[in-house]
Amino acid sequence: MPEALYDEIAAWYDASVRGGSLLTDLALHSLLELIGDAADRQICDLACGQGLVARELARRGARVTGIDLSAKLLEIARRDEANEPLGISYQRDDAQALATIGGVQFDGVACNLALMDIPDLAACLRSAARVVRPGGWFVFSITHPCFQTPSSGWRSDDADGPGRIVRGYFVEGHWRSDNPDGVRGRVGAYHRTLGTYLNTLADAGFALERLIEPQITGVLAERMPDHHEVPVLLAVRARRVRAAGDAV
Repeated sequence: MPEALYDEIAAWYDASVRGGSLLTDLALHSLLELIGDAADRQICDLACGQGLVARELARRGARVTGIDLSAKLLEIARRDEANEPLGISYQRDDAQALATIGGVQFDGVACNLALMDIPDLAACLRSAARVVRPGGWFVFSITHPCFQTPSSGWRSDDADGPGRIVRGYFVEGHWRSDNPDGVRGRVGAYHRTLGTYLNTLADAGFALERLIEPQITGVLAERMPDHHEVPVLLAVRARRVRAAGDAV
């Protein structure tokens, strides 16, 4: 299996996530809304990291298998499971292959803020389709590909209000932020267009059911008006309607 970049920043990343952030809170809320009732469901938390989503799903009654490439993040996830057992099984595996998962095992697959980290999107989605039952679901959240491009940034104008400048949308590939204190500055990300995400999803045998572009409101919107105007996240629910490679 390839090395995991997150192994190098596991402790820092875990502390950052546990400290709470608007992005993490928005993503988790949207993901859980799209998943709906998780009770008695067999769910794979794909690219689970330190188990944030896995533990929330288990608390809601799901039987969860968490899979991640990072051995260091899995150590943290297993430590939390030992301290507060919820029946979660964790496995080290590459999301692009899922070699440790044989056949159809899951009612659904969740993937929270991780598809941007995975080099081969098509392989990952084919693997997800292989392990989820026909009619099962795949729910994921990502930074919004239309507005979070490598060459984008916030602007504030007293006359027109806050907004975002976006450039280079059609230039796909790996990039790193120039912020050394952020996740994308430390491990980078893969930018892809919205069309690439949705078409690759369809090619893997999934049909789009619903999507959420969360808009912050209330006190948070007053504090961060730019996030009220432009969505920073996209969450998607799709259903497995056919095997990858079958004729449409």
